[in-house]
Amino acid sequence: MLSSWLMPVWAGPGAHGPNGEHLDGPTTSNATADAAPHFEAQTELFEVVGRLQGGELSLLIDRFETNEPVRQATVEVASGNAKAQARFHADLGDYAVDDAALLTLLSQPGEHALVITVTAGEDSDLLDAVLQVGTPPLESAHDDHGDHTWPLWVRWLIWTALGLAVAALAAVWIRKPGKGEPA
Repeated sequence: MLSSWLMPVWAGPGAHGPNGEHLDGPTTSNATADAAPHFEAQTELFEVVGRLQGGELSLLIDRFETNEPVRQATVEVASGNAKAQARFHADLGDYAVDDAALLTLLSQPGEHALVITVTAGEDSDLLDAVLQVGTPPLESAHDDHGDHTWPLWVRWLIWTALGLAVAALAAVWIRKPGKGEPA
């Protein structure tokens, strides 16, 4: 029988921490929320929030005064010598830039100055923004085991259990009587 200190403990669904937070819900740390490069820009007419992820630059555009989503506008994004039109996704309510040349430029580490041109009906405006793209995290040269989500003590426990199982199988195999030997 395993001692209680070897038994792992998990929080059940709906469990609460010491401050009443849900332990089974998604985490909201800034490191996770800010993992994808993003920017915000605003003028007297519009505000834009952009995120570079999933093979596109996604833009959410609202009217500044009312926070009303801007739909079916003409949107162009430029950075350096590269520029591209954004397509409107009616199902998501966002605009997406999937131009390979612009995305290649914006995916490079560093600061990228952006000029976003929005034309919605009679209103037109230029928004300036800066997209900050960090360097990708370096992978450990000695540890290439894929997903690293298990804590060290869990990996240690698994390897110990496997080692004990192999030792038990070896002991049974060694003690197994051969042909002609009494059982």
